[in-house]
Amino acid sequence: MALDSAKKQEIVAKYGSNENDTGSSAVQIALLTTRIAELTEHLKVFKKDHASRLGLLKLVGKRRRLMKYYKRTNKDGYAELIASLQIRDNI
Repeated sequence: MALDSAKKQEIVAKYGSNENDTGSSAVQIALLTTRIAELTEHLKVFKKDHASRLGLLKLVGKRRRLMKYYKRTNKDGYAELIASLQIRDNI
C-alpha cells in the first residue's frame, strides 16, 4: 500500500516549502492522508483484512498526533491544510 515515488514527489511539491522538504508537518500529514484514503478503499473491497485495518488505525493515530502538533504551532497553516485536504478539524 505504499505510495509510488511520482505521487509522493507531487505531494511534497504541493505542500512542502521546496522539493526536498519531506519532514515538515504539512507534508507528513498530506502523505498520511493519501495513504489513509488508499487503505480505506482497499478495506472497502477486502473487509476481512484485519492486518491492514490495524495499519490504518496506526496511520490515523499518527496523523492525529501530527495534526495536533501542527495546530498548536501554526494555526493559519493548519486551517489552510485541512481545507485543501478536505479533512475534518476534530482536534
